[in-house]
Amino acid sequence: MILHHPWAAVLVILIPAILYLRYGRGRKPAMTFSDGSALQRLPVSWAVVAQPLLPILYGAGVLCLIVALARPQKGLSESRVKTEAVDIVLLVDLSTSMRAEDYTTATRNLNRLDAAKIVMERFIQNRPNDRIGMVAFSAMPYTVAPLTLDHGWLLQQMQRLETGMLEDGTAIGDAIASAVNRLRDSVAKSKVVILLTDGMNNRGQLTPDNAAQAAKAVGIKVYTVGAGSTGMVRIPVLDPFGGKQYVTQPSDIDEAALKRIADITGGMYFRGADLKSLQNVYDQIDKMEKTEFNLDQYTRFDERFMPWLAMAIGLIGLEKILSLTRLGRLP
Repeated sequence: MILHHPWAAVLVILIPAILYLRYGRGRKPAMTFSDGSALQRLPVSWAVVAQPLLPILYGAGVLCLIVALARPQKGLSESRVKTEAVDIVLLVDLSTSMRAEDYTTATRNLNRLDAAKIVMERFIQNRPNDRIGMVAFSAMPYTVAPLTLDHGWLLQQMQRLETGMLEDGTAIGDAIASAVNRLRDSVAKSKVVILLTDGMNNRGQLTPDNAAQAAKAVGIKVYTVGAGSTGMVRIPVLDPFGGKQYVTQPSDIDEAALKRIADITGGMYFRGADLKSLQNVYDQIDKMEKTEFNLDQYTRFDERFMPWLAMAIGLIGLEKILSLTRLGRLP
């Protein structure tokens, strides 16, 4: 709390003089007695006891009036952020090969999709000022979320993703085209697609190269991420009795195609063979596509004189009303 007119506080020293001018000067007695000792034995009325209340009310009212004149204010610090944000679409492969359990933590094994969710959640939380959308794909693309700043809702939608939600296959070209369609009308300074897949294009209408050319034409950069280890990987499948068995198959990431996509659009290709390297991939992209912003800080002052003024009016008004009663007529 501060005073906008601190000099007004000096007026407090005038309160005793104001009270003296109003109450200190004696009134001319209505009757004169030679000896008042007999009157002292009479009972004291309530008006005599309460009479000192008048100068107290009046002095308190004047004090509140002086405080109001000084204009007490409360400073509220605020800031305005001007961002040059990045619009980002995350592309996530949901083909059955994403069930391969070749990622590990200290306590458990993870399949590729669950590892991707962990990494993307951290990436999304690190970019609160950017609009982020998500497209999942297998044989066809599926829009999980349009570009949004509601990252809490986006994360909820992401956690619902499971392999097998769509017809199996890997339509990389169509997935890129879907992401481009989401970003086509964006006016952001930078428009980015981050494609995560563990396979090669085998479905869809567009080839990955054609989709990359379309992205380049509208100024969209595509970063590509190859998920999973090399060699043979174990993929869980359900047996006829509801149990889980594992089959082994080779990891067939088309790294050459992913590198071409990145080169055409001005992005980069990364390989996330384990959980730590996958996390590093998204951390690198986060640093390369960092949001720029200017922060303007200022202080807004909230006026707090009105309560003091209201109290001053109330106290002085009450004193005036009481002074019209017997309290005001006593010497």
